[in-house]
Amino acid sequence: MHILVIEDEPQLARHVCSALYRNGHEVRAEHDGAKGLAAVLQEAPDLVVLDLNLPSMDGLAVLEQMRQAHCTSRVIILTALGEVDHRIKGLKAGADDYVAKPFSMDELVARVEALGRRGTTPTAEDLLKVADLQMDVRQRRVARAGDTIALSPREFELLQVLMEEPGRVFTRTELSARVWHREHEYDTRTVEIFIARLRKKVDAGFAVPLIHTMRAMGYTIKVAA
Repeated sequence: MHILVIEDEPQLARHVCSALYRNGHEVRAEHDGAKGLAAVLQEAPDLVVLDLNLPSMDGLAVLEQMRQAHCTSRVIILTALGEVDHRIKGLKAGADDYVAKPFSMDELVARVEALGRRGTTPTAEDLLKVADLQMDVRQRRVARAGDTIALSPREFELLQVLMEEPGRVFTRTELSARVWHREHEYDTRTVEIFIARLRKKVDAGFAVPLIHTMRAMGYTIKVAA
């Protein structure tokens, strides 16, 4: 993958770039928010590793402007361990995943590889359908009532899990494990944020909602009786 690291600490950026390069990726770094944004919009990298604390323009502003420009690059945000609010804001703004500082380089590489595997997981069906919602798994396309819906990689993967078993209720911890592959950290708040993002894209403007919250249980996709 072509990866851009936007991190203001040069030494950390070098270590990240080195680790990703050793794992077969094309990677370079920017140390300034505004320059990083310009590079993203010009190069359209496959993935961006984005620190939130940046000079000239903070990472959240970079992310928001990327999504406003319809940039579909996958984004992993870097946040300090205690910056839960920043992490939540980043996910709501369109990030696909996060890694909390301090982090092991192996963890970051694993997060990158997990996002890079999008569309490579075999599935029994190429076309999934729930009511007027259709998903072409191979082509990574989603449409409802004939209108295309643009989804981020994580949004797509979450919707795919739900659509593969319509009517089944998935717990937040199960979705966290299956979509984000976090074996030891069940971040249910992240699941809630992404469900809210999906609802805005899949159900907004339609009389019949398809994504449902089952109180004290989890989430499902179905046509309500």
